[in-house]
Amino acid sequence: MGTLTLPGHEANRDSDIGAGNSSRDGRQPGHRPGDRGGAFGLGPARHDHRARSRCLEAALEEGFAAEAEALDVTDGDALRDYVAGRGFGIVVNNAGGVETRTFLQTDTQLLRRMFALNVESAASATRACLPAMIERGYGRIVNIASTAGLKGYAYVSAYVAAKHALIGLTRSIALEVARHGITINAVCPGYTDTDLVADSVRQIVGKTKRSEAETIAQLVGANPLRRLITPQEVADTVLWLCGRQASAINGQTIAVAGGEV
Repeated sequence: MGTLTLPGHEANRDSDIGAGNSSRDGRQPGHRPGDRGGAFGLGPARHDHRARSRCLEAALEEGFAAEAEALDVTDGDALRDYVAGRGFGIVVNNAGGVETRTFLQTDTQLLRRMFALNVESAASATRACLPAMIERGYGRIVNIASTAGLKGYAYVSAYVAAKHALIGLTRSIALEVARHGITINAVCPGYTDTDLVADSVRQIVGKTKRSEAETIAQLVGANPLRRLITPQEVADTVLWLCGRQASAINGQTIAVAGGEV
């Protein structure tokens, strides 16, 4: 992942870290320059290093961040060492990825890859940041899950299992940390206009020979809005959950999916 420190934060109380993807939505959790400071992450290990670096550099150049660091979110030790002593007050776990297989083609290795990237990375970041939050008596944690954590999708059973696990982890941690002034919630976007979805669309087009428009229409068919969710819509939800106005929202799953679930 990459971590970015945004300008304009108020001491360490609200500084934030996120583990996420080097994609079009990567900069969104801290989406408005000067709104709030903190760190959020871009680019899990499986992504191209050059693409991750470009995304980090762009966030710095455009004023979305004041500091950036590239880390591997699947390396729990490296993540723990980076977080040590920094006192992050907000964590946005945005790392994720999917591999498409039939269930009969889904072996143990695929399951482990999906859990390492979609669940263990969030657990490692949260575990590393919680002690400082508990000591401070304040913290906000947001796990970016998916509607795949709320329903099933064919051909991505390992990913669906991992996102369901992430939601279960969120709900369990919430019961343990609430008394310390810490909230943890999961945001579940539907199909969103990100590089991850764009890659999937290209693969489907290549295999089926359908047009890009036809493929997207099929993907969003269950969404009453009949369109892709925008990264900004997801980011606005995350930002709200990170604020003091959401202090009573804990252990919840919030679907940003136009009514799909």
